[in-house]
Amino acid sequence: MCKHDSISDKDKKSLSDDNFPDQIEGRNPVLEALKSTRTVNKLFISDKAGDKSIQKIIDTAKELGIPYVFTDRHKLDEISVTGHHQGVIAKASLASYSDMDDIFKFAEEKGEEPFVFVLDGIQDPHNTGAIIRTAHECGAHGVIISKRNSAGITPVAARAAAGASNHIHIVRVANIAQTIDRLKEKGLWFVCADMDGEIMYRQDLKGAVGLVIGNEGKGVSALVKKKCDFVTSIPMFGKVGSLNASVAAGVLAYEIVRQRKYGEV
Repeated sequence: MCKHDSISDKDKKSLSDDNFPDQIEGRNPVLEALKSTRTVNKLFISDKAGDKSIQKIIDTAKELGIPYVFTDRHKLDEISVTGHHQGVIAKASLASYSDMDDIFKFAEEKGEEPFVFVLDGIQDPHNTGAIIRTAHECGAHGVIISKRNSAGITPVAARAAAGASNHIHIVRVANIAQTIDRLKEKGLWFVCADMDGEIMYRQDLKGAVGLVIGNEGKGVSALVKKKCDFVTSIPMFGKVGSLNASVAAGVLAYEIVRQRKYGEV
């Protein structure tokens, strides 16, 4: 099960095996993948890493019967996609995307009105991962991503999500605008982030809501913005006048949380 060895040619081949094409890097993302329903094929662990977090990964792999290989850290550097593997890389099945019904079922199970994030053209996988992490932690029921011109659950996004991508429903759709129309029929209303919108503290953000976050440079597309029920903004007091997309998503998301969970204070 375990080999104290460098990465062999066979192991290198497995890193491009179509049956396990997804690479997960970093201690927390790998551990969360092991604890989820993802199929993990093999672990590659630095032979210099021996602290408690690495031991927990090894113990979990042993319990699950997942093989692991100890190797030189420089070898991990060679195969790393993110450049921040923290001494462990897992080869796994592709991240599984959910169906839209899964989001509504999850909300129903929790006895809550649906709360979803909609990513309209987010292209930086760091932003995608950070937003997925925020969505999970703030209690959202799902994240909707466009299939085109958007970053999916890449190794970089998965690492930025710190394992959250294994614990929230992520749905890929062909057309964001059409998806918003269909979800409106299910009772959701949509608010998008835009600097020209009404200040978020003056808006009612409760209920079954979809929070739309636009492209890093262009923002929410004109068509998607037109489909939204409200346009909201975050007050700015500095000279730059804008926030990173994932930071803006977090600020707006927690105002929604405040209103949904705690009301007026």
